[in-house]
Amino acid sequence: MTRRGAAVSLHRSLAGFVSHEDPANVLSLVAAKARQHGGLGSTDLACALRACRARGKLWPRIPEIHAAAVVRGLGGERMVGNLLIDLYAKKGLVQRARRVFEELSAMDNVSWVAMLSGYAQNGLGMEAFGLYRQMHQSRVVPTPYVLSSVLSACTKAGLLVQGRLIQVQAYKQGFCSETFVGNALIALYLRCGSFMLAERVFFDMPFCDRVTFNTLISGHAQCGHGGRALEIFDEMQLSELMPDCVTIASLLAACASVEDLPKGMQVHSYLLKAGMSSDYIIEGSLLDLYVKCGDTDTALEIFNLGDRTNVVLWNLMLVAYGQISDLAKSFDIFCEMQAAGIRPNQFTYPCILRTCTCSGEIELGEQIHSLSIKTGFESDMYVSGVLIDMYCKYGWLDKARRILEMLEEKDVVSWTSMIAGYVQHDVCKEALSAFKEMQECGIWPDNIGLASAISACAGIKAMRQGLQIHARVYVSGYSADISIWNALVNLYARCGRCKDAYSLFEAVEHKDGITWNGLVSGFAQSGLYEEALKVFVQMGQAGVKFNVFSFVSSISASANLAETKQGKQIHCRVIKTGHTSETEVENALISLYGKCGSIEDAKTQFSEMSDRNEVSWNTIITSCSQHGRGQEALVLFDKMKQECLKPNDVTFIGVLAACSHVGLVEEGLSYFKSMSNDYGIQPRPDHYACVVDILGRAGQLDRARRFVEEMPIAADAMVLRTLLSACKVHKNIEIGELAAKHLLELEPQDSASYVLLSNAYAVAGKWASRDQVRKMMKDRGVRKEPGRSWIEVKNLVHTFFVGDQLHPHAEQIYIFLADLNDRIAKIGYKQEKYYLFHDKEQEQKDPASLVHSEKLAVSFGLMSLPPSVPLRVIKNLRICNDCHNWMKFASEVMRREIVLRDVYRFHHFNNGSCSCGDFW
Repeated sequence: MTRRGAAVSLHRSLAGFVSHEDPANVLSLVAAKARQHGGLGSTDLACALRACRARGKLWPRIPEIHAAAVVRGLGGERMVGNLLIDLYAKKGLVQRARRVFEELSAMDNVSWVAMLSGYAQNGLGMEAFGLYRQMHQSRVVPTPYVLSSVLSACTKAGLLVQGRLIQVQAYKQGFCSETFVGNALIALYLRCGSFMLAERVFFDMPFCDRVTFNTLISGHAQCGHGGRALEIFDEMQLSELMPDCVTIASLLAACASVEDLPKGMQVHSYLLKAGMSSDYIIEGSLLDLYVKCGDTDTALEIFNLGDRTNVVLWNLMLVAYGQISDLAKSFDIFCEMQAAGIRPNQFTYPCILRTCTCSGEIELGEQIHSLSIKTGFESDMYVSGVLIDMYCKYGWLDKARRILEMLEEKDVVSWTSMIAGYVQHDVCKEALSAFKEMQECGIWPDNIGLASAISACAGIKAMRQGLQIHARVYVSGYSADISIWNALVNLYARCGRCKDAYSLFEAVEHKDGITWNGLVSGFAQSGLYEEALKVFVQMGQAGVKFNVFSFVSSISASANLAETKQGKQIHCRVIKTGHTSETEVENALISLYGKCGSIEDAKTQFSEMSDRNEVSWNTIITSCSQHGRGQEALVLFDKMKQECLKPNDVTFIGVLAACSHVGLVEEGLSYFKSMSNDYGIQPRPDHYACVVDILGRAGQLDRARRFVEEMPIAADAMVLRTLLSACKVHKNIEIGELAAKHLLELEPQDSASYVLLSNAYAVAGKWASRDQVRKMMKDRGVRKEPGRSWIEVKNLVHTFFVGDQLHPHAEQIYIFLADLNDRIAKIGYKQEKYYLFHDKEQEQKDPASLVHSEKLAVSFGLMSLPPSVPLRVIKNLRICNDCHNWMKFASEVMRREIVLRDVYRFHHFNNGSCSCGDFW
């Protein structure tokens, strides 16, 4: 045989092996031809590349063949280049594919389609669109296949605008009648949520194939439009097209999305008759239908009859039991799966972990976490996202953060779970730091991440950062997202931006309960209590259903305003709406009655609770201590421990305050030491201030000073102010001056510090020093907060100042007060001298101008309220010795209960005595 004849024979054999998909022999013959006949042509190299494409294991040979083509000057040949573009793109080596494309001597439509398809396969929509524009500028006429490829790329990247431009080109070229172009357009519009455009393309298509109907049915099913998906299936049957497995799977998904079990059962019957029930995809879709429709028993039957090697079916059963929070059965399925030798995948662990999270079984979740590490799934983004969420929900933020840091590729879900976890546990600064870090990593936040970041700003009243994120919302295209609007309403309300909060609230087109509650709670938390109650009333008038958050926020607002009447009205509404068993609401009611002076009502509310938590106990303990019932508070503390509830830092504030109010010095110090020794609680500045108060009230000022000096943390203003106040009471100027010096360095603009020091000097008779402090205040522009008292009479709140002459009934009040003073003087009351003024100043002042506001408020209450109604007065400063003594005598003479709430505590005056036992 001649050399030419041998080469022809070899080429024919090569073509035969390629047609029979025998890649090993193809490569052997190519190598033989290279050895025996010298050169290899582009046809030979193309055959070798097709052989590698048929057998994935031969991938390493592709770069060798590419190198051989380049050496022989065939790298720019279209026959070789087009195959290389396709192979490199399918392997994800898009840049290498692009280099081959650029090096082609001449490009044909196959070259453009190969490169465009490569971009589409790798989700590079913008690159595909850019290449298409380059093709258009090169005056290359696109084929329907080119348009279909670039539309697929736009679909994967969600590029709606670019896709519509391609549609215009398709119309110009007359390709819109091509079925596969129409199918690509429908897929694009469905992916981008433009259902009307998708339907319009569908109606304009002259011929629809099975892919058309499958695309429409699947697209609507995935978006929850189950009804429309079923209608399209009916149209498909009318067109005499037989559904395939993809159609049936999409239909089952459509039924599942709208939980239409009867229709789903009809589809189930159809597939049984058509003999499709054993299809791998249909098995999963069928099981998913019964799981989502809550028919766990039927789901289990299908599972038992199905392919037990299909991990998808196992995962769906885990979801089924997770939906009904049946952790025991869910874990049984998981263990059975292990025993059957089925290897879990990246969706298995999240299914069981979510059930652990919902059931509160964090320890079991940890064990599943350990197993995911052993099987190599801990670094999977999907698994890690659920783990981060689980640990965040139970406050294990450090562990969640470690998992996030371990991830090589952090996605938006993992970052968002971490940010939301920080916000949930009020670690708002960390949340904003994580939000910033996420953006620095090049990850754009989604609507949940933005809403969480806005909530973090609200938590720490970071208005400036909140405004920046608000601007980012518009840039990100989430300006219509209701969760973000709700977070923004709450942000502006919590930051006291009343008008802005209302403007945003009014701009929300479809307000839900969260929108209303965000406004109520925001105003309540920013101290705008009256606005909070106003919105709560409007919420009821608008017919919006109240929930736990509505009641907790409105009750808290009433408590802070000491609005007993409105608080009781809300309590009635709680009873009517059936929220009385909600622990959070009951806790708020205890606080309401405690803050409004109705300690007996608070105790009754507490005793009627069926389920008490730490907040319940903390609230009643604090209420009792504030009402001078220190011993009761300590008894409650012991009962709390007997209930196996662990005290927290808030508990000890109430316990230490109780000891302070009843003079239990050593007991208080013992409780303070037990915080760290017995419960591992690190004392905060508030706790140190309580101890200083315990020692100061007992007159042990030297001991209090040593305690402050030996504190492991620097004394803050609260600690120093407490010490200075005790020095004023006990006339210890030396320690008082020392405390005042540090206090004025910390808070040079706080009027209370100057007033305390000034009063301390006045009590000690150091008038020159007192005048010097007052001059210092004036020079520094510090204004003293005037003493005020409030009392509610016939639904109106009346405010009184010291020596008040502006009240409409001032004349009658002073007459009544003079008469009352005469009556109480007869049973032993002696007015104390106004120790803040020396004798000469008192002679120069009108006696009426020295009458304290609480005496005026009580006098007005005694004049105006019937004997059956207790007098409830609020004062913004601490009650003085003389007024305290006066109240006791007044309660005895008038035979009335007087409840006074000052800045420190409650005083219940009755029959000539006070609940504080004269220790305040």
